[in-house]
Amino acid sequence: MRAIYALYDDGHSAQRAVNGLRAAGVADAEITVISSSPMDEFEFSHIGGKNHLWYVACAGGLVGFLASTWLTTFTESSWAVNTGGMPIVAWWPNLIVMFEMTMLGGILATVGTLIATSGLLRRMPALYDPAVSDGRILVGVENPSETSAPALERALQISPDVQLKTI
Repeated sequence: MRAIYALYDDGHSAQRAVNGLRAAGVADAEITVISSSPMDEFEFSHIGGKNHLWYVACAGGLVGFLASTWLTTFTESSWAVNTGGMPIVAWWPNLIVMFEMTMLGGILATVGTLIATSGLLRRMPALYDPAVSDGRILVGVENPSETSAPALERALQISPDVQLKTI
């Protein structure tokens, strides 16, 4: 992995660096911003904030519900028991299994999505600097092209005391 990044002391400096990267033609999806605390008052904190986790959880719940409905109906219908004129498929007891399987499907889909989107499955390490743990804010670009490197360095160098780092 190759990366160019800089560390900033406050959110205003980090926001200026993000704006500079955007002016240099870098898309929001390519900008990496890491801080040790939430920075909700700054616009850069919303980069990459939109996801479809709610839809995935609902789809997992629906799959769990349909699978449990099929399982309970199939199981009760396959085992022919004389119920004395009552229906073979008893919905009230089945609701317990259907509820549990619906929740299991939603939970498994949510956990799987969180693992996949958080980057826990990637082979290479993420862009990180230990100074982030000390309260500094990292702003950088992973895998920049050779031609764009000088423009990125100028965009990140918002003041003379900022140290640029490359990996």
